[in-house]
Amino acid sequence: MAYLALYRLFRPSALHEVVRQEHVVRILKNQIETDRIGHAYLFCGPRGTGKTSIARIFANAINCEHPVDGSPCGKCNACKALMQPNNLDLTEIDAASNNGVDEMRSLREKVQYPPVSCRYKVYIIDEVHMLSASAFNALLKTLEEPPAHAVFILATTEPQKVPATILSRCMRFDFKLIPQADLENYLCTVFDKIGKTYEREAVAAIARAGAGSMRDALSIADTCVSYSNGTLTYADVNAVLGGADFYKTSAMLQAVLQGDAATALAFTEELVSSGKSIGVICRDFLQYLNQCTVAKLCRNAEKILSLPSEMYAVIAECAQKTDGHRLLRTTEIFAEAETQLKYSSSPRITLETAVVKAAVPAEDYNMDALLSRMTALENELADLRKNGITITSPSPTAQSAPIAQSEPTAQAQPAKTAQTVQKESAAPKAQDAFFNDAPPLSEEPEEYGFYMDNEEPAPEPTPILREEPIPRKKAAPPTEEPLPRKKPAQTAEELPLPKAENPTPSSVAPAFADAPTLSGTPSVPALTEEVKRSAFARFIRAIRKSAKSGVLFTLCMDLKNEFVGNCFILSTDREAVYRALCREEHAATIREALQSVGITEYEIRLQGGKVDPALQAIQKLEQDFSDVKIRKK
Repeated sequence: MAYLALYRLFRPSALHEVVRQEHVVRILKNQIETDRIGHAYLFCGPRGTGKTSIARIFANAINCEHPVDGSPCGKCNACKALMQPNNLDLTEIDAASNNGVDEMRSLREKVQYPPVSCRYKVYIIDEVHMLSASAFNALLKTLEEPPAHAVFILATTEPQKVPATILSRCMRFDFKLIPQADLENYLCTVFDKIGKTYEREAVAAIARAGAGSMRDALSIADTCVSYSNGTLTYADVNAVLGGADFYKTSAMLQAVLQGDAATALAFTEELVSSGKSIGVICRDFLQYLNQCTVAKLCRNAEKILSLPSEMYAVIAECAQKTDGHRLLRTTEIFAEAETQLKYSSSPRITLETAVVKAAVPAEDYNMDALLSRMTALENELADLRKNGITITSPSPTAQSAPIAQSEPTAQAQPAKTAQTVQKESAAPKAQDAFFNDAPPLSEEPEEYGFYMDNEEPAPEPTPILREEPIPRKKAAPPTEEPLPRKKPAQTAEELPLPKAENPTPSSVAPAFADAPTLSGTPSVPALTEEVKRSAFARFIRAIRKSAKSGVLFTLCMDLKNEFVGNCFILSTDREAVYRALCREEHAATIREALQSVGITEYEIRLQGGKVDPALQAIQKLEQDFSDVKIRKK
């Protein structure tokens, strides 16, 4: 008898011999025991997971005269007849080579004939997704209402390519990938039956290369058995799979993770010169990085990886020395390179570029590279702190403070870096003397104005050199009350209307004598020049912060402003703007904004143009009846 491959020799002949797929086996076994056989089945899933094998077992079991636990007995006349290659009751069709409409028409004619020696006539159509659209249409009606003696079993690895009209007429079973532990146990059973000695790590490597497919694992095992004359080792399996040398790969990737690009490129050149495919080398890099990730994150990593002890020690050491973020970034770079290799005309340059990019994050400006560099700096600082070394630098305030001419010893300290660190001393430093004598800072931040595009900034005051340190805040004159920083916001109803008792127009000269004014004139101390200089900018800033100041902010941007004594004059030459500013809600907002910056005496004027008599009347009512709320419409 000719030699049979391991995947053919150890093909299961009963349902209990199938590795995993318990959900499929249980349903089919119950159907056989209760005699509830459907007319169409769809087996879909990855390759090598047992679709065709279970289809054959099920075809024999439904025709068996005395099934045993849902499996054929192999002794009755029906089982013996189905074992013959020329049997007409069991037909297997390869849809990849018989995908035309003529083949399906022929099947539709033959299905009408009853079985010869069995109960059911079974058609197994493998790779059914390869059928053409016309072939599916020819099969559709027969699949929907076949004869009572016909059973169709369709198998495919790509169910998304099968038309929905076919899917809806079949009982669908989804096969799953086989776990690595089950693959290892089955491979050990196979090696024991054929009398082949092996190392457990070699079996784990074969199962890992099988990637959940029993047929792939058995095919690799068949090649390894022929390669090794004695005990099957991990090195034998690695040689059969065509992988790069483990220790060279480890040395190359450790150089990458440590940032040594020159050494990494040298090892890459050596691996490429050995004759290995660029794709295989990149795949080995990814596998090594994945093993380092498992060793870094998992407690039982040694059991998960199933590597020889000396190889696992190398991986564990590399994982311990490498930062997790750096490891993840390197894995992503080589994963992207593996995708680019499929379309690259220069695969070697693509691989070497990925090596340099992973080894030199300082040359990469994406976010992952920056985070990797920051992490490295944080680790260096943590190591310095563990050794009792601290990093100090002068305060930026101390560098910008004015220096007295009469004190030649007070000099700015140079900035210190990680290379010039020194141990922290308990003695006070020279630059701290200024802060020891300075008054305490206020907890409330200072108010700073800002300037709009159409407003020129005020000139900066000339710095004055003094022998004594200049305090941060200038004290208010003793005869004047200090201006409040901020007052709590008040609503328009809570604020009193501007009251002008015995108004004296001569005290504030309007731009036009006939222009009405909207003003508030409480008695306040004189404003300083600094406050007047930034008053308009601070007023615009306060208006902008208001929740209802969208339109008002735009209107106030173009206002002209000046001070006449303590009175803040806001003027416009457009009547529409003036009317809008005189509205009750806008007037209240303007009043709140000016009070928040310390201005309580102000006027809004219309320069030129005709004056509305109604506005004059309202103005007079507001002045005469200041204690009554007047509502404008």
